[in-house]
Amino acid sequence: MTSTGHAPGRHATAVIDASARVAPSASVGPYTVIGPDVEIGERVRIGPHVYIERDTKVAEDVRIAKGAVLGSDPQDLKYAGERTFLEIGPRTVVREFTTLNRGTAAGGLTTVGADTLVMAYVHIAHDCRIGDHVVLTNGVTMAGHVEIGDCAIVGGLTGIQQFTRVGRHAMVGGGARLVRDVAPYTLVGGSRTRTYGINRIGLERRGFAPEAIRALQAAYRAIFRSGKPIRVSLDSLEPNDEHAEVRELVAFIRDSARGITPTRARRKEDDAAE
Repeated sequence: MTSTGHAPGRHATAVIDASARVAPSASVGPYTVIGPDVEIGERVRIGPHVYIERDTKVAEDVRIAKGAVLGSDPQDLKYAGERTFLEIGPRTVVREFTTLNRGTAAGGLTTVGADTLVMAYVHIAHDCRIGDHVVLTNGVTMAGHVEIGDCAIVGGLTGIQQFTRVGRHAMVGGGARLVRDVAPYTLVGGSRTRTYGINRIGLERRGFAPEAIRALQAAYRAIFRSGKPIRVSLDSLEPNDEHAEVRELVAFIRDSARGITPTRARRKEDDAAE
């Protein structure tokens, strides 16, 4: 690696590999290390003691705080050194001491979307897909291949099992343990995690029409509170519902390989079956 010297916006102690591409308007803090084949976009601000290992693309206007580690090798025993990548979307904020791994041969790429807030001590593992306008609160930890949809919020200290999906506009309470998918537009929480209903307040704040929210609430009752198996309840819904949100909810549940986080009543049924 070669030192950047006293170039404008780059601290004299920063070390940047010769193959890295750093936009002239980007700033790089003290003792930060940027490795090979890293691309830093315009107006990116990188704090001190940041480590961007390799093969990472950081889009314009991203903010990376002290001690973050980006583009490091995936923590997967099957990883054999193949070339993989990490991409961070524009205007995303990555706070202190977060860790974001590159992908593996299974997917090749870990992505974080635009306008997303990744708070302190979050871990984003290999091959994860994080959407736009997502909020990952302090200490969220996810295994590989997790997918989080646009505008979802995940509360602090939540652990997410591999291959789990969190749907768009869902809200997950702090300290949850996600081992099943979280349906879009729903509210999920608790140490024995369950689904509580539609994320009505969040949807109102996002500007969803009242009739769309009412349609989602009606669909939720039909799916989760009818007393019927979920697959049967899905069949009872009008397949051509006029609301795109309801169609998305139904399609997400149908496509779920892990199953959907249950409601309290269904959790009791599961416990009784065990």
